[in-house]
Amino acid sequence: MSSFSKTARNRVKRLSKRAAYDRAVIYPIVDEALICHVGFVQDGQPLVIPMIHARDGDTLYLHGAKASRLLKHGQSDQPLCITATLLDGIVFARSIFHHSMNYRSAVLFGCGRLVAAEPEKLRALEVLAEHIARGRWRDVRQPSRKELNATSVVAVSIESASAKVRSGPPLDDEEDYALPIWAGVLPLEQRALKAIDDPRLVEGVAVPEYAIHLFRLS
Repeated sequence: MSSFSKTARNRVKRLSKRAAYDRAVIYPIVDEALICHVGFVQDGQPLVIPMIHARDGDTLYLHGAKASRLLKHGQSDQPLCITATLLDGIVFARSIFHHSMNYRSAVLFGCGRLVAAEPEKLRALEVLAEHIARGRWRDVRQPSRKELNATSVVAVSIESASAKVRSGPPLDDEEDYALPIWAGVLPLEQRALKAIDDPRLVEGVAVPEYAIHLFRLS
């Protein structure tokens, strides 16, 4: 199916005309975001943790130290809510009430499992590295046995999801359009700046092309 079913769990209730349930809308948001936020409940306490993530089909991978309480929760088949947001602009309206943001956001729901088999674990770590910079995995030293043993990887099956997107100019009340107040959109974008060499970099090692041209919006 190209779209997620609309249910009580993933239905966008507020400004539902901005909602989308199609994977073709949701997954590019997830893939462009460098950070996601993972929500879960532990001992009755809601928690939200920022994480590096990467998607492979309908699976989202998370990784970290084995002691991570989030990953311990995530591998126990307990529900997770994962969000990603891209900020595209600040919307200045003529009234303070109608100020807003242009954004693309995605909310994913699913349960996690521990990735125990080494081939999938290595594949997940490769997907995570390539999510940050395509081409990096093949350039670097692969994980040692000790590093693999110290790392937990959780695979979250994306069972349900939705996106919400706002774009375009401010939406003022009709009577406010005649007010002599500037209104419009201040576009925002995430971009990479010039790479800074590690002070202990071996002489003669150049910055790789994928780091020079790393723009998340390209």
